[in-house]
Amino acid sequence: MSTVPEPLSSDDVIYVAKLARLNLSPDEVETYTHQLAGMLDHFSDIEKLNLDGVEPMVHPIPLVNVLRADVIGACLQRDEVLGAAPAADQGRFRVPPILGEAP
Repeated sequence: MSTVPEPLSSDDVIYVAKLARLNLSPDEVETYTHQLAGMLDHFSDIEKLNLDGVEPMVHPIPLVNVLRADVIGACLQRDEVLGAAPAADQGRFRVPPILGEAP
């Protein structure tokens, strides 16, 4: 088990912020020092747990596909769909040109 040898200091937070290219105000350094120290304390509590025989998991709850089955069903006929379109040309929808393309 690894343990944190000494409490987290403001200098540690400033160093990590510099590596991450973050500019922190003095108030932010103080806040983040307190928050990160709390997280490290929590991690050390987790390290103390006896997890022998506990299987690792990828996700905390089982994942289920929520999509319906892909089933072939009745569909509209091409002529019926194109008949309802504002404009059709050679069996396809006609849309305005984009990006200055010629029609």
